[in-house]
Amino acid sequence: MTNPAQQLKRTLNATMLWGLGVGYVISGMYFGWNLGLEKGGTLGMGIATLFIALMYVAFTFSYTELACAIPKAGGAFDYANRTLGKDLAFLAGMAQSIEFIFAPPAIAFAIGAYFNLFFPQLPVLGIAIAVYIIFTALNISGVKAAAAFELIITIMAVGELLLFAGITLPHFDAAHLKKNALPAGWAGIFPSIPFAIWFFLGIEGIANVAEETRNPQRTILKGFGSAIFTLVVLCALTFISSVGVAGWEAVVYTKDGATSDSPLPLALSHIVTNNAFLYHMLITVGLFGLVASFHGIILAAGRSSFEFGRARFAPQWLGKVNRRFQTPSNALIANMVVGIIALLTGKTGEIIILSVFGALTLYIISMIAVIRLRRKEPSLERPFKVPFYPLFPLVALILACISFIAVIIYNFRLALVYLGLLLISYILFSLFYKKSL
Repeated sequence: MTNPAQQLKRTLNATMLWGLGVGYVISGMYFGWNLGLEKGGTLGMGIATLFIALMYVAFTFSYTELACAIPKAGGAFDYANRTLGKDLAFLAGMAQSIEFIFAPPAIAFAIGAYFNLFFPQLPVLGIAIAVYIIFTALNISGVKAAAAFELIITIMAVGELLLFAGITLPHFDAAHLKKNALPAGWAGIFPSIPFAIWFFLGIEGIANVAEETRNPQRTILKGFGSAIFTLVVLCALTFISSVGVAGWEAVVYTKDGATSDSPLPLALSHIVTNNAFLYHMLITVGLFGLVASFHGIILAAGRSSFEFGRARFAPQWLGKVNRRFQTPSNALIANMVVGIIALLTGKTGEIIILSVFGALTLYIISMIAVIRLRRKEPSLERPFKVPFYPLFPLVALILACISFIAVIIYNFRLALVYLGLLLISYILFSLFYKKSL
């Protein structure tokens, strides 16, 4: 019989999963992606985004097969543990934790910067820390309330992106897409990859709430499928409508020549004046995109760390459920502490790259797990099977490997930091936890 202290409450439906899936990712439409244009120009970043979108579509369908067959909170960790052994399961779990724990600090800093624009007397770091505490508390209070809130702000953020496209597309000029389209040559495609990944990073978090989903075998498929479709459409609209206004330089550089991670306001500034009501309204509503991703990834991160502790691959207190709210409060608080420490470093750009390393490791191990599980347990009930097997998992695996190599080449020092984190954590796991499993 399952220990009540380790049991999560099932309350989520397909609409809430769509809200979570899109919400995890949608901040990537609002900031960060445009820095890839500086590396590869419109064509280089465009090609990188096209291949990354293909990778995510193939990955999402493949990952959905795993999530429906093994609906557990650990996501990639649980899939690897069942198919590839405890060592690779630990690495998958750590990679997932690095992705989900290190993405929120970068988003929190962006939220703080947004508030600081309107309230200069409030410090960016202070706002970011306050936001961390508030949304961790919301997640502890109950997954249904957290998911309902996520759904509302995600709908607002999607609506704002559609409104942005509606305002900018009448000013679209194809000549702007061709202007200086490949400034670094074809080689510029590769350093653009991490920023293309930022468009979709985090959608896999849907799998981490599988244990809190009603009828997960059916509901997860609807959530994953509708979320990836929405994100691909929004990615294309945002990219084309932003760059089409005045060229890629216009959404990368401010008037003083500095790089900016706010492409949408930069594009709007070429259409409406900075004092226009519409301009300020769109910037204000844009905050919801950041909040949606920040809040959603905190939710997914809590489940990932919870499962790590529940499976005894990490301190067992992480795997305890709050008796009152039936949420993984210990894991959520531990993640918040690590996130705030990362936030205090001030190195948000580097934190994003570390998160990307974690995501790509998760994708690689998960695709291997899909293929391995088909061979190891052919009779396992699979409510959903990935179409065109084994093409989809192989496409996702190959593109993820290419992306991982590219990110290492252009971020070698951070690659060493990431591998160092994995090595140190694996040594601790081997010394204190592995023997007791």
